[in-house]
Amino acid sequence: MDRHDAQRRAAWRFVRAVIHSQRSGVTGAAVSGLLWQVGAVSAPLMVKEAIDHGVVSRDRHTLLIWLGALLAVGLLEMTAGSVRHIYAIRNRARTDARVRDAIFAHALRLDASYHDRVGPGELMSRASSDSEHVARMMDSIGHTIGYVLTVFAVAVILLVLDWKLALIVLIPLPLISLAGWAYSRRYHAYTERLQASWGAAATLVEETVAGIRVVKGIGAGRPLAGEFRTRSSVIVDRALAIARLDAKFMPTLEFLPMLGLLAVLWLGGRSVINGDLTLGSFLAFNAYIAYLVWPLRVLGQRVTTLQKAVGASARITEVLEAEPKLREPRHPIRLERPPKGDVRLAGVRFGHQDGHPVLDGLELHVPPGTSLALVGPTGSGKSTIAGLIARLYDPDDGAVLLDGHNVRDLALADVRKMVALVFEETFLFTDTVAENIRFARPDAPDEEVERAAALAGATEFINALPDGYETVLGERGFSLSGGQRQRVAIARAILADPAVLVLDDATSAVDATKEHEIRAALTTVMEGRTTLVIAHRPATIALADRVAVLDGGRIVEEGTHGDLLRTSRRYRELLALEAVA
Repeated sequence: MDRHDAQRRAAWRFVRAVIHSQRSGVTGAAVSGLLWQVGAVSAPLMVKEAIDHGVVSRDRHTLLIWLGALLAVGLLEMTAGSVRHIYAIRNRARTDARVRDAIFAHALRLDASYHDRVGPGELMSRASSDSEHVARMMDSIGHTIGYVLTVFAVAVILLVLDWKLALIVLIPLPLISLAGWAYSRRYHAYTERLQASWGAAATLVEETVAGIRVVKGIGAGRPLAGEFRTRSSVIVDRALAIARLDAKFMPTLEFLPMLGLLAVLWLGGRSVINGDLTLGSFLAFNAYIAYLVWPLRVLGQRVTTLQKAVGASARITEVLEAEPKLREPRHPIRLERPPKGDVRLAGVRFGHQDGHPVLDGLELHVPPGTSLALVGPTGSGKSTIAGLIARLYDPDDGAVLLDGHNVRDLALADVRKMVALVFEETFLFTDTVAENIRFARPDAPDEEVERAAALAGATEFINALPDGYETVLGERGFSLSGGQRQRVAIARAILADPAVLVLDDATSAVDATKEHEIRAALTTVMEGRTTLVIAHRPATIALADRVAVLDGGRIVEEGTHGDLLRTSRRYRELLALEAVA
């Protein structure tokens, strides 16, 4: 079985699972849709009886009886139609919410390596347009079941009224089914290509908006606009390919019943003239032929809806069936409370790409309550070490130990609670300053939020904001300067009160006039807390008890900042390069 078939089978499993999850709503929609169709299908029969036994025989009483029955059927059709509509909207809304929730929850469980490969634009496309296609399928499922049964019911009624005439009308239906099957397969392939192009366009939009300052800063707007026009043109071309396919199938689907109507008018009309067919039956026959046009057209549209849902489901299952490389142990070891903060990397080998290790046999130990600064050239693996300690990744070989326990044996929640990361690239959420600081501890009181901000040197600029701690930050916190964002991020890590604090170049965007304030704050925060400092500025490096020089995936030198300045030419050259940079 090739990859395409596997994806298609996974997509159909997902569609069945979605329908099963909404089985009560599907049942309600199907029953109400069926009652609506019962009313619609029985109406021409009642008209037939009213004409044959009321109008033609001039029997007013019989005519009134059938008119009353027709009114009752109309009320049934109206009521069932309203209920069907409510179920359709309910099924659509609930399915959309469940699919989005599933994608969001699973995306959070996936490890960092997955998100390194799959951009946020692709995930957003799956959680928006793809989930919408699945929801539309659930919206129409009640209608579809009703229309399928309508076609069968009408076929039976036509055979009862006049089987010879009915065969002339119904013979083309198997041909329509075969054409629909061929159309369905082609439509699925076209839809997959269209949705992939939508994902590519969404990725470009997300990346451009996220990096709008870089785009404007280097004048890349024109080439990006050209690239987006190219991707939009691909979307248009693929949408038109689907439209051309529809243009061949849909009109044919509508035209065939019309041919049947012509045959009925000619042959049925002669039967009425010859007395072989009553006038009421003739009118009912014509009504049913005309009535077949709409269900057949809708069923053709439902084929497209289903194929879009299957195509979307294939893309959704790519996310939902992605297995996180980081496995939670079935019976995790519980860390003692409070954790000590002992960090050790034993023989760690790791590479983001197979065959290209960033770390190769790394040995590193940071005893509880001590601090270590990591220094090394660009690409030497400093940030990779931070990610391994927080278990954003697992090493290919060797072990990462916290308090003597392999992180693979600990619950991920315990690891993330024990280790707090402050990255060079700071991310803040569109929320108040206070809520951004208390992100890891939503129930933290205001006093602790303000204390953390003070330790991070952020009190002064926060109080100067329009609403202080209640000021709502713009998207990603870009309403603040780079240094301000980093101080809020440091406050967020301080409030989390981790046993191990990792500062990944966290003071790089702080201006020189404020750096001394943050260094003083960090001295207080680092006291008695295991801290890993990844830094380039000598003054920040000097905050650590020890310094380790990383090169070639290993620790090549270790000592205090002062000792290495005196004894290590490599160390002095690294600091000189950073000073020039």
